[in-house]
Amino acid sequence: MDETFYDYSKEIIGRQRGFFQSGATRSVSFRLKALDKLAGALKLFEEKTEMALYEDLGKSSMEAFMTETGMVLEEIKYLRKHLKSLCRTRRVKTPVAQFPSKSFISPEPYGTVLVLSPWNYPLQLCLSPLAGAIAAGNTVILKPSSQSPKTSALIKELIESAFPPEHVCTLLIDREETTELLKNKFDYIFFTGSQKGGKEILKAAAEHLTPVSLELGGKSPVIIDGTVDMGLCAKRVAFGKVLNAGQTCVAPDYVLIKKGLETAFVEHYMKALKEFFPDGYEDYPRIISAQKHKRLKQLLQSACEKGAVMHTAEEAENQKQKIFPVVLTNVSFDNPVMQEEIFGPILPVVTIQDMDEALRYVRDNQKPLALYLFTEDRTFEKKVLNTLSFGGGCINDTIIHLATSSMPFGGVGESGMGSYHGKASFDTFTHYRSIVRKSVFIDLPMRYHPYNKEKKNLVRRFMG
Repeated sequence: MDETFYDYSKEIIGRQRGFFQSGATRSVSFRLKALDKLAGALKLFEEKTEMALYEDLGKSSMEAFMTETGMVLEEIKYLRKHLKSLCRTRRVKTPVAQFPSKSFISPEPYGTVLVLSPWNYPLQLCLSPLAGAIAAGNTVILKPSSQSPKTSALIKELIESAFPPEHVCTLLIDREETTELLKNKFDYIFFTGSQKGGKEILKAAAEHLTPVSLELGGKSPVIIDGTVDMGLCAKRVAFGKVLNAGQTCVAPDYVLIKKGLETAFVEHYMKALKEFFPDGYEDYPRIISAQKHKRLKQLLQSACEKGAVMHTAEEAENQKQKIFPVVLTNVSFDNPVMQEEIFGPILPVVTIQDMDEALRYVRDNQKPLALYLFTEDRTFEKKVLNTLSFGGGCINDTIIHLATSSMPFGGVGESGMGSYHGKASFDTFTHYRSIVRKSVFIDLPMRYHPYNKEKKNLVRRFMG
């Protein structure tokens, strides 16, 4: 079975390489048409997309558009607007020692690229990288997650309605077949998922020295110094935490707050939840699978067994695979809930003696994908930015930093490598060639053997 799939995937990749080598994807006009096709298909399939996302994750129509379809359309809009400029060859300064010549940087697509996407934002995290890859002129193989089957099937239908398979192809495959797929040589691999999955991708890519982007995760902290209105602070943290039921790579993972302020924070947090869901949790997403639901329940139980105190809304009956927002207080740094990324609507609140303790804790652990700082103290803000390393984040808000095509999004250290969104997406899927065009009418002799003192002095004058 595996050998058969390997042969099948090799054939698909071969057809894509042939299409790429024909030069068909290189023109700006072709790329613009491809982006238009993707945008058109997204709009055409919008209702089906909402249904698929509801079946897989229980997402409401509003959340489906705000965090999935709308973000991809925004990405396409940016790339369309700037594509001609991004594709342009750029003249750069030439050193005097290379006279007479001209230097320029020429962008070229990598070739055939692989995009492996996760289940938590199954449409957006698949099609946003795709937009960057086709804008850069590549052929693309998409591998959506098998854990969000309805949306993955929808993606395949959407892509097949817009693109020939030699340009963009969607593979609905399981873990074993993905392992076989990765035995092939790609020109670039873009992966979004867990740190464990990222390590597996790196190992596979190393066999062919294939460049990769890894969009991973980690424990993203919230640091609150008490100078911001606590009601607004708690409301914005709650927004970031309950989005997609906490199944977001940049969701606030835990709160570090000065001792004595935690009671007010929890009260305002619970108040915000009541404002968000006045009629109950009907529109609140569910956990993707029974296995992950069980894991979160066990994590919550372990946290409470170690002394954490739970604050939550009353759970309704017959809510399959839903975990309602939970705040944990009396949480120590060695509590089980602080040892792994939560990836659910559970928010530990850790009290600290002072802000230096918060900085030490974040600095001494893995670099997070996101960091959220709530402060009106510009001196402390500067100290945080000069002390801590993290992928990206917000000051006085959560999550919204990734919802723009004007800034790159990505991790650092254990939270990932590489970035995308907007220009960064084009750059990720593009190789920049540095080229010097030298004149054939004049040839300066000083660089050639035999070397002597006079030539060295001439070179020094040019290069010193």
